[in-house]
Amino acid sequence: MATEVVSVLRFVNVQTIALLLAVVYLIYRVRKQNAKKPNLPPGPPAWPILGNLVEVARRKKPFMCVVDELRKQYGPIFTLQMGQRTMIVVSSAELAHEALIDKGHVFANRPPETPTRNVFSCNKCTVNSAEYGALWRALRRNLVSEMLTATSASKFSPARYSAVSRLLDRLAAEAEANSGLVYVLSNCRFAVFCILLFMCFGIEFKEEVIESVDATLKTVLLTLEPRMDDFFPVLTPLFALSKQRNRVREVRQLQIDNILPLVNRRRQQLAKGSSSAAYVDSLFSLVLADGRELTNAEIVTLTSEFLNGGTDTTAAALEWAMAHLVADQKIQAKLYEEVAGICQTKETVEERDIEKMPYLNAVVKETLRMHPPTHFLLSHAVTEPSTLGGYDIPAKANVEFYTAAIGNDDHLWNDPRVFRPERFLEEDMEVDITGVKRIKMMPFGAGRRICPGVTVGTLHINLLVARMVQAFEWLPDPAHPSVDLTEEYAFTVIMKTPARPLIKPRRSAI
Repeated sequence: MATEVVSVLRFVNVQTIALLLAVVYLIYRVRKQNAKKPNLPPGPPAWPILGNLVEVARRKKPFMCVVDELRKQYGPIFTLQMGQRTMIVVSSAELAHEALIDKGHVFANRPPETPTRNVFSCNKCTVNSAEYGALWRALRRNLVSEMLTATSASKFSPARYSAVSRLLDRLAAEAEANSGLVYVLSNCRFAVFCILLFMCFGIEFKEEVIESVDATLKTVLLTLEPRMDDFFPVLTPLFALSKQRNRVREVRQLQIDNILPLVNRRRQQLAKGSSSAAYVDSLFSLVLADGRELTNAEIVTLTSEFLNGGTDTTAAALEWAMAHLVADQKIQAKLYEEVAGICQTKETVEERDIEKMPYLNAVVKETLRMHPPTHFLLSHAVTEPSTLGGYDIPAKANVEFYTAAIGNDDHLWNDPRVFRPERFLEEDMEVDITGVKRIKMMPFGAGRRICPGVTVGTLHINLLVARMVQAFEWLPDPAHPSVDLTEEYAFTVIMKTPARPLIKPRRSAI
């Protein structure tokens, strides 16, 4: 009996001790969790599970408008809990410089990919989506050195001149068929896509091929629209067997079926001794850090990124630039005077002429300041937990930079909502759009993740604007003399009412 009692007492003591230890451990864990809870930037109260998705949806406005309202309430840095994803929005030049320049190596990462984007990025094997590390360095170094240096870009001058001539012919034909009226965006988009397609594959394609590839890449972009499992990764297994996921696979296969033949066509051309340059050539011979070569699927992904990355952004900027020139005939006249003065008897603007045209460059910069191609940069993330503006930035949070707010900041610009290119010609208004010394605008981003195509992209915008102004006089549509500059978000920020001005050939031949 005594032995049994002792055994019971021992059991009670052990159980009690275990219970006490468990309580102590739970208290320790709670305190530890509370101590480690990050000091996030302020933000609207979040619903359980859904976070601020309800807050955003309740306002029934485009996301950029919601952000404008929230930053007035919570300041230049605030937090949104979008389902399971933490989003930190940054809207001031000072904080952007702190993150992207002062702490550039820390804020150079990308957040985890959504399930759909992972399919199209080949598990983050693109310049834009790759995590900050060896793969990203290899892909970016290859792209810049092979395609985007001044020397490399000059190899494609004939392709640019050909595409510009093609554009002017299309505009003249459309004007003749429509009482002088032309659509700016669609025509400029076609011209830019032709340039990039040649830069990518070194081949001039027939119009039906160009339109087919373009349509395929548009379908890819449409498929990347956000879905519920983007905000709630826990739901991904449920979507894996859904019609949506099957659609993603179908579009991915469509992309491969349309782009891979172009890749193989280039391989055949190289085997015959082609002397032209092309981006895809560098991908054939690229060896990654782990010693392997790129697969066909990865090459399709990287060439698609090259085409998509520079088409819609450049075309949108061109539409905005021409719309402002139509809206303000004095600015257009001043620009034409500069172009005509530099080119004189020449029938076409050459690339080397661009650097001699300060007013043209000012018009383009002013366009990009007022209308950055996208109102938000591609999502950033930190390589390790960090701070920004005195707040904690967790490792897996999406850090979103609201570029439109910076370019229209009253503290940085005088009359920021007025289109005035002259501001960039004033002595105190030297603005580096890369933002290295100081950020006042960043239409292409800043720091280590700045768009690698910034130089080529601005060259294309400058060249096409100069050539279109040289060839045509751009006038308002007599039926709609007031130009509507209302914005609308598609793949980029475009005009809600597409620009359709009246054009008249200048005295010189097109």
